[in-house]
Amino acid sequence: MAGLDRARDLAVFAAVASTGSFSAAGRQLDLTPSGVSRTIDRIEARLGARLLLRSTRALTLTAEGRTYLGGARRILSDIDEVEQAIADQGAPRGRVRVSASVAHGRVCIVPLLKGFIERYPGIVIDVNLSDEKVDIAQGQADVAIRSGPLADSQLMARRLGDNGRTIVASPKYVAAHGAPQSPEDLAEHNCLNFNFRRVEPVWPFRRDGANFQMSVRGSVEANSGETLLQLALDGVGIARLGNFGLGRAIAEGRLVPLLEPFNPGDREVFQAVFVGGANLPARIRLLVDYLADHYGERTAG
Repeated sequence: MAGLDRARDLAVFAAVASTGSFSAAGRQLDLTPSGVSRTIDRIEARLGARLLLRSTRALTLTAEGRTYLGGARRILSDIDEVEQAIADQGAPRGRVRVSASVAHGRVCIVPLLKGFIERYPGIVIDVNLSDEKVDIAQGQADVAIRSGPLADSQLMARRLGDNGRTIVASPKYVAAHGAPQSPEDLAEHNCLNFNFRRVEPVWPFRRDGANFQMSVRGSVEANSGETLLQLALDGVGIARLGNFGLGRAIAEGRLVPLLEPFNPGDREVFQAVFVGGANLPARIRLLVDYLADHYGERTAG
């Protein structure tokens, strides 16, 4: 019983710290304000330390209180994870927050969710499509779909697949400015590029078995592949984009591939990134497994 009493004490203290009042914490936990106050007194007596400074206007955490609160939240979170993991072994349920870039998520990830939801109706998928990178380690998402090497070694990654890239422009642009015949010709063209810090303003090529890069410049830089795709379709300039978003536009003649004899054949690897560990909830593992098994159905080229 002592362990259960301490778990309740942690929950009461965490509620007081988050609400800033005994009354609000009591309403949250269905306790009287005096009952909450007695619990705090009991914790402080057991620890021999003051955790809260009380005044008529506010409750303030002491240094010891802040330390205790951090530990309390970790322990309560561990309890929740263990209980959820056990519950998930039956009928998987709960919420999984998924982050993906706008273009890749819309074309390659979202179409897979229908089958997953039909298979696991108790799991809620919370999708955030944004070209801004979220912090998985800080809990901003449960699963993020990322491309390129994994920088944070504390995270786990499951390879989903890869995709090629193609340099494209609209027929309207080609009619007005001509088609580059060699990579060097790009110096005379408006090249639309990404503005990510990790991306240098160069495009890779291959000639006579040797790889090389060419610097490119243009009137627009963006953090969104869909933005660059739309600008290319509008005839603004030339873009180098992932094949997953180009298939229909090329098939319909709205975009034309350029410089294909010099395409280096590089592949962009996509991974599902998440926080691993023994207590990984089944709902997250099931989603990652499902995406890995079905990702190839949505990509080609």
